[in-house]
Amino acid sequence: MNWTSKTYRLEQEQHIPQARSEVFKFFSDAFNLQKLTPSFLNFKILLPKPIAIKEGTLIDYRIQLFGIPMKWRTRIERFEVDQVFVDTQIRGPYRFWHHTHTFEDQGDGTIMRDVVVYRLPFGVLGTIAHALFVRRTLETIFRFRYNALAQLMEGPA
Repeated sequence: MNWTSKTYRLEQEQHIPQARSEVFKFFSDAFNLQKLTPSFLNFKILLPKPIAIKEGTLIDYRIQLFGIPMKWRTRIERFEVDQVFVDTQIRGPYRFWHHTHTFEDQGDGTIMRDVVVYRLPFGVLGTIAHALFVRRTLETIFRFRYNALAQLMEGPA
């Protein structure tokens, strides 16, 4: 039996009726992540404002999942203004977390794509946890994010 961690992928695409520079500016403010995170996670950024987002920036968060408090640290691995940025987990609940955000002009607005590649710890137990609740929890979080972003960014480009 293979006891190594399986790699999973989550993708989401959203049309936002705003100029790409405005959408990217919104995502470049780490504190806007709190607006895109469901309250059941008790999400909080642990750093003072402002956070200058660029390659190498470290961001510390606190979340709570199923009553268990967790600290999470990510690093901005890639940052190209109005194009793309990538954050990876340095410390947190995943064995591996790599989140790519891309931004493209489309018609009257911007297409924003999220691609998350992740692995869970604990080998076969992590695989079971993924099947039982991790996948559904991530889908719930990203569905919330989609709806919150639609409300926050609606309006003319």
